[in-house]
Amino acid sequence: MTYRSPVEYNAERMHAAAVYCSDGRVGEHFDDFLQNGLKLPRYDRVALPGGPGCLAGHTEARLEQEGVIDELKFLTDAHGIDRVVLIQHQGCAFYAHRLGVEPDRMAALQRADLVRAAFQIRRVSSAINVEAYFVGSEGDGLVFEQVTID
Repeated sequence: MTYRSPVEYNAERMHAAAVYCSDGRVGEHFDDFLQNGLKLPRYDRVALPGGPGCLAGHTEARLEQEGVIDELKFLTDAHGIDRVVLIQHQGCAFYAHRLGVEPDRMAALQRADLVRAAFQIRRVSSAINVEAYFVGSEGDGLVFEQVTID
């Protein structure tokens, strides 16, 4: 099979990366937010179960943390990344199944993990600007709320 994308290629880098959960139910929402809400038409994607939760020092995600840190170091060097956007979403299976977090504690832990993840990313380079967002459901849509990480 051969497929030619109708999307025009643009080689210009945005010098930004997003770290978020790989949950396919929210991928389009994340793209919409990043492209339209934050005006990042292109960005490097680091998507894995739990997203930034893997950078929060959980023993259950030790290997993932090492891998994501290594990837961010590479992207910083090779692509000139100076901005990283972290996104957590309500009801993440990584927290429920991998970490065994009860639903009533999940959002608070995810917000705290955004702070811990930002700290880890700043260890890669102090020049990286880190932003964090928590996504919750509202009616039949999703709402992105900025989380203070400083």
